[in-house]
Amino acid sequence: MEIRENKISGYLILIGVSQFFLCMLIAEAIYPNYSIKSNYISDLGIGKTAIIFNTSIILMGVLIIIASIILRKLISILFFMTGLGSMLVGIFPETTGLIHLIAALIAFLFGGIGAVVTSITNKIYFWTILGFITLLCLILYLLKYYGQLGAGGMERLIVYPELIWGISFATYLIK
Repeated sequence: MEIRENKISGYLILIGVSQFFLCMLIAEAIYPNYSIKSNYISDLGIGKTAIIFNTSIILMGVLIIIASIILRKLISILFFMTGLGSMLVGIFPETTGLIHLIAALIAFLFGGIGAVVTSITNKIYFWTILGFITLLCLILYLLKYYGQLGAGGMERLIVYPELIWGISFATYLIK
């Protein structure tokens, strides 16, 4: 039964993360004068691209939460929190202020920790690198040290490793 649960969870995570990544790219292309260096990812959740971005990130969060419930492992708490944070980012766009920032922090922090923990428990150390990139860049981001990347570029160094880990971990579960 565990193999079946892993596969179902893997497919849910894979679908959720993949559709979000693609919808985020579409929203970036549609958003007027969007700059990956200067604009925050959450800027996509307001204005012309709000329906694409918010629906997509809410769907990703819901699918990750469902996957975490199906998995029923200790790691599921980290997945649940990552999914919850993601879902709340879409429900409470950046115009809502503090609640949006807390939701994003939950998604970023628990996703980075999840990558590290799953790498240790599954002995796939590439995930450790992805998790540490997320967590290190989260610290730099919170300290407002963006370097040449700008706020948007630094934020992507938090999010992209999590998305890569999510897709990679999902395919690991499916195998």
